[in-house]
Amino acid sequence: MKTAVVTDSTAYIPKELREKWNIHMLPLNVVFGNESYQEEVEISTEDFYKRVSGGGDLPKTSQPAIGLCVDLFSELAKDYDAVISIHLSSGISGTFQGAVAAGNMVEGIKLFAYDSEISAMPQGFYVLEAARLAEEGKGPEEIIARLDEMKRSMRAYFMVDDLSHLQRGGRLSSAQAFVGSLLQVKPVLHFEDKKIVPFEKIRTRKKAIKRIFELFDEEAKSGQPIKATVIHANRIDEAYELKSELEGKYPNAEVTTSNFGPVIGTHLGEGAIGLGWYKE
Repeated sequence: MKTAVVTDSTAYIPKELREKWNIHMLPLNVVFGNESYQEEVEISTEDFYKRVSGGGDLPKTSQPAIGLCVDLFSELAKDYDAVISIHLSSGISGTFQGAVAAGNMVEGIKLFAYDSEISAMPQGFYVLEAARLAEEGKGPEEIIARLDEMKRSMRAYFMVDDLSHLQRGGRLSSAQAFVGSLLQVKPVLHFEDKKIVPFEKIRTRKKAIKRIFELFDEEAKSGQPIKATVIHANRIDEAYELKSELEGKYPNAEVTTSNFGPVIGTHLGEGAIGLGWYKE
């Protein structure tokens, strides 16, 4: 069985990696007023942060049009028997449900939609593994079983400078954002039951990052091979420093840097920093 691998743009897998592993991408949109842009296609992460750094209202975001999903799956049906479509958490976006609906409209190919229950490069870890296995000729059921195995150790923690973005986008309650802003805390956030929720309330950015490193240490100190990514919202120098620190301390860790692109950056705000990982 020939299997295609699809994801959405919020995995933020660099274009050269997508091309290398034959990964197909459905872009989400950022909407500035009446202008809508497909992220990674019509607006780059760099251009997005340049645009929002001038102040003013942040854009809104929207999932891929269902017609775009139908068109892609129909095109893939010409060459593939099955498609594994891996998406950001269904608790924060309707993209996964849109892919399921589109799959039901297309004949000649079997869709396996996969809810990563997470986003950004941790979502990308699933995609890259699926693409590698598909290249080896593994079937969709075997690939999904491997993704489920990865999910048992997949973790991501992150902190934001300003909670109002998450609150405005409906990803945090008004009360949580208000209390956080009032106390000037920098909460460590994570995904729980597919939604973004506070993990711990911490007073400063430095302490929040230190706490995320402690959580990583609990799992990395065993010496078991671990893949990790430092994720940043327009803080590339800080991300490189943190990557270097992790590599120096954990020889068993393969560490990359990645970013929160336009859609996720809209909800987290500039300056957000995260760390995601899974045990190999």
